[in-house]
Amino acid sequence: MSAPHPAPGPLLLLRMTRPAFLLLTVVACGLGTATAAACGCGLDWPLALGATVLAVLAHAAGNVLNDLHDARNGADAANGQGIFPFTGGSRLIQNGAVSEQQTADLVKALLLFLLPAGLLLAVKAGGGVIALGAAGLLLAWAYSAPPLRLMSRGLGEPTVALVWFLVVVGADYVQRRQFFIIPASAAAGFALMVAALLLINGFPDAEADARVGKRTLVVRLGATPAALLYAGLVLSAHAWLALSVWWLIPPLPALWGLVSLPCSLAALGWLWAHRHRPEHLRPALALTVVATLLHGLGMAWGFAQVARLH
Repeated sequence: MSAPHPAPGPLLLLRMTRPAFLLLTVVACGLGTATAAACGCGLDWPLALGATVLAVLAHAAGNVLNDLHDARNGADAANGQGIFPFTGGSRLIQNGAVSEQQTADLVKALLLFLLPAGLLLAVKAGGGVIALGAAGLLLAWAYSAPPLRLMSRGLGEPTVALVWFLVVVGADYVQRRQFFIIPASAAAGFALMVAALLLINGFPDAEADARVGKRTLVVRLGATPAALLYAGLVLSAHAWLALSVWWLIPPLPALWGLVSLPCSLAALGWLWAHRHRPEHLRPALALTVVATLLHGLGMAWGFAQVARLH
């Protein structure tokens, strides 16, 4: 029998959540908060901070749950071509730093905090928070866990797109207390960027995923069709922003979100050139992360400029 793992300390617990990726949720919450402020709904900083913290913890729970189930299905153990830290999970279970049981315990602890805290936020911000939070947690579970395992059915990208759509809309709802078309419009483009990020992250992992029956979109489509889909997602995100402003849905300064386009085009070019050699995709992965963050931050900056006029 192997020796029991010591209890993970604070830094190890943080590493288990894959903290670098949690910045996506911070940006999404900032975007949703900015859309509400731009519409003259005011800005309740404590509520905005509380909603952001809860969304980040929910994202952390989803990351840890994903590591747990990728350990159980063998995907991470079989993955010798992942490009850390972008793909292949945290690798903490595979490296012996933590056990599967400790990973499962962290998921439970996060959920035990999230459920009452989410109810408290709903008391302050309205009952829609419960629906949004429940939907987000359900999708995070369905993404990784059996029997649904949406990530293994080629549905991972639509699932994460919907989750981050809900995060932006939820951050706006906390301030506005109702649903509205402008945050939904901004959320749609950001969600497409997040879907593209998950898609390109699947390239280095495709071989290992296929061996263990994890049929992601990259596994199902193959390299060239998946690269074309990536192009469609990032180009659609930027085109949607331009069209929605033209249709007078978000205000003109939201076009600051287009600052991400050069990074997206550079990532697309690199992906296309190296789509059959995933071990060379690190620059494209990094550029996609930067583009996704810039797209959300650019839109948030634009909405913030409108808010300053109120």
